Amino acid sequence: MKVVTAEQMKKIDRTCIERGTPVSTLMDRAGKAVAEVTRAYLGSIEGRKIISLAGGGNNGGDAIVAARYLHDWGAAVTICLCAQREVDEEILRLLWDRGVDSIDAAVRGPEPFINRLPDADCIIDGLLGTGRMRPIEGLFREILEAVKAEREQRTISLIAIDLPSGMDADTGDCDPSCCPADVTVTLAMPKAGLFGIPGADYAGKIVVADIGIPETLADSSTIELLDERMARRLFPVRPRTANKGTFGKLMVIAGSVNYTGAASLSCRGALRTGTGLVTLATAASLQPVIASGVAEVTHLLLPESPVGHIGAEAARIVTENHAGYDAMLIGCGLGQKPATAEFVRQLLSLRPELPLILDADALNILSEDPHWSEHVPKETVITPHPGEMSRLAGIPTAQVQANRIGSARDHAMKWKKTVVLKGAYTAIAAPDGRCRISPFVNPGLASGGTGDVLAGIIGGLAARGMNLFDAASLGGFLHGAAGERVRDRIGETGMIASDLLPELPLTIQELKNDTPSTGMTGNVTCC
Repeated sequence: MKVVTAEQMKKIDRTCIERGTPVSTLMDRAGKAVAEVTRAYLGSIEGRKIISLAGGGNNGGDAIVAARYLHDWGAAVTICLCAQREVDEEILRLLWDRGVDSIDAAVRGPEPFINRLPDADCIIDGLLGTGRMRPIEGLFREILEAVKAEREQRTISLIAIDLPSGMDADTGDCDPSCCPADVTVTLAMPKAGLFGIPGADYAGKIVVADIGIPETLADSSTIELLDERMARRLFPVRPRTANKGTFGKLMVIAGSVNYTGAASLSCRGALRTGTGLVTLATAASLQPVIASGVAEVTHLLLPESPVGHIGAEAARIVTENHAGYDAMLIGCGLGQKPATAEFVRQLLSLRPELPLILDADALNILSEDPHWSEHVPKETVITPHPGEMSRLAGIPTAQVQANRIGSARDHAMKWKKTVVLKGAYTAIAAPDGRCRISPFVNPGLASGGTGDVLAGIIGGLAARGMNLFDAASLGGFLHGAAGERVRDRIGETGMIASDLLPELPLTIQELKNDTPSTGMTGNVTCC
């Protein structure tokens, strides 16, 4: 599913209209979709008091149409006109014919709306759409501030049309008056800002409403939302006559005396994704500890300096032994001792001729060199969290988070590497400018070790022969979907990284059998 910017959506709308679909038809479909989502969210709307806030543009028109449908279905609807509209407008005439209650806030000010607000069960936000971001002032600001104040006092549902009013459609930046929604019904295609920071917190559950605009009109967009259809298409075939060599050999270089768990989790992540053989290359003294918890891996014992940390001379041993492997993962729990840092630099300078996945301390070591990307092969995936991305790029973390999609995509092109920027709605960017967004938002994954599992999954898929952008994309999807399964079972508080491991094969089985659970859609659904 394509993700678009405000300018792209404007062009798509215009093209659709030029090809013969009237604005009125699109507006009717959009308003009906908003009404249907509202009805589904509230459960029953018979007699429920709903106030629909209508601005002056098409977004306001959608709110008016939604009010008409909800009225016809039995809700007690009030339309609040917050901007001047044509008095003979057809969508308004249809409301007046039905005797729908109305407030002309554009003329009378916010007081009549504020007086009605304490009795409302639900607000529909149709004030502002995907137009140019500007500070919210005057009546709109007073209306939104009143809604925010009411929601602080009691439960009142808020359904946003396309975007919560005051959100930047491209970055997710939000005006101080922007009111967080329970559900955002985004029309035709999701907007990039819904997956940004703080946009993701303000959007609530995202529902993409089909209003009859062909997705082919968005072909120029290089951003896609990952879904189960794409994940199923990407997943490599598993022949019945296969042997373990068929499914790839992954070398994992990981672990130090304080972080033996990271080595174990990354290896198990690869194994649970179907990798044929995983070899752990780690400091020799750690092998008995790690082997006791992961019986299925083989081992390459490396020299240490100091004890429990991989030494610089290990680069030669890895290079002599990596023939026959299909991918290499470096970094999980390595630590940053000087000798280990030198090991990483020497190993990368020898340019191992196989796909690389660099995570955690490998990235922290590289970030000490502002020209690090010149010394790393192009066939590389890096998997930074925002802090690591900040250090690699030499920019503040806040700048990374202010435009996550842009940060991932711009630096993937600059560095000529595949970038997996972890976090809510993980962004996976390719060197050619394409970007895919994971649909998952799960605070339960914000705990130590979950990134090691992700790195192992991606490494395992790369070892199976997938191109790196697809391996990173599928890996991000499987990791997020497994997290949803854990959350459904035990909740998000107390979720730990090892909880993901037994869920990975079950997630893959669901995907292969085309029996996706509701959790596989993440925070984004379609209607």
